[in-house]
Formats: sequence, C-alpha cells, structure tokens
Amino acid sequence: MSIKVTYRFTSRLSMRIVKNGDVHVLAPIGLPKKKVIDFLNAHRSWIIEARKRTEAKVQARRAFYNKLPLTTRRQTDEAKAKLKAIVEPLIEKHAEAMGVKPEAVTYKKMISRWGQCDVKSRKLCFSLYLLLLPDWCQEHIVVHELCHLLEPSHNARFYTLMTQYYPRWREARQHTRSLLNSQ
Repeated sequence: MSIKVTYRFTSRLSMRIVKNGDVHVLAPIGLPKKKVIDFLNAHRSWIIEARKRTEAKVQARRAFYNKLPLTTRRQTDEAKAKLKAIVEPLIEKHAEAMGVKPEAVTYKKMISRWGQCDVKSRKLCFSLYLLLLPDWCQEHIVVHELCHLLEPSHNARFYTLMTQYYPRWREARQHTRSLLNSQ
C-alpha cells in the first residue's frame, strides 16, 4: 500500500482509497507533514476497513466480468455476433419511436462503461459485457445511448426522455449496479 499526498487549495484534509488499495490524501497547501501523518494515524482503522471494502468490490467486478471470457479472437468475434443480434433489433424498435438514427454501431470489450454515444458523429458503441446482463437491462442501455442522440448531457431533459422511452430505467440501472457488487 502506498500513500499519496496532494496539496491543493482546500480547507480540510480528506482521503480516499483507490482501486489498487492505495490511499490518496488531499491536504491544504502549507499544512505541516506532521498533521497529515497524525490524520492518517487517527484514521488507521477506517483505512483498513475501506481497503477491505475496496478489494471486495474489485474482486466482485473481476468475478462478474470473468463470466464472459474474451481472451481469444474467436471468443470476441462470437460475442460481437451474439450482441449484434440482440442490440440491432432494439435499436430499430426504439430509434424509430424516438425519431433518431445512429450512423454506426460498434461493439468493444469495455469494462468502464456499458455503452457510449459520440453525439457529433452519431455513433454508438456497446460493451460486449452487455451479454452478462438480463435482456431488460440490455434494453435500458440501448435506450440510454439513443437518448444521447436527443440530449447529450445527463440533465433533467435526458432523464425525462429516459422515463418517456423506457420507464423502467431506474430499476434496470439499480439491478445492473447490484450485479456488479453481488458476486
């Protein structure tokens, strides 16, 4: 475990545990090193528990994504074909109802996001790991990305569109998040 201290224009000390278990501390500029060390010592038990929780989340995510092996070209190609057969009919169904049309749809191994929308080029990209989600959660992701063709930001209008075109989006989002944390 390493500890990284960053001095910034801030009014108080704070810290967080990052995915690899390191401790990142934010400290006000000019705060003596002794005060930072005292802060860390005073929160030693919190750090230990937070590192355990972080490691458990990392392990749960790893176990989730390992359910879909994508280590060979063949596995990746098969996953792309399978996902395309699921996503394309959903795009047809919802794009027509929403009055949008993506220019292109691609599929990649992404674990940091389920999908993405390039608003300028009107291209959608979906994670191959969508195959690990139930069909109604896959549909939520498709509608989410299509909504970005109408509203690029996650603002009130965007969520109004989500509610209009996929009323179960909150439930689907919560279920998807719970899958990542329940392994």
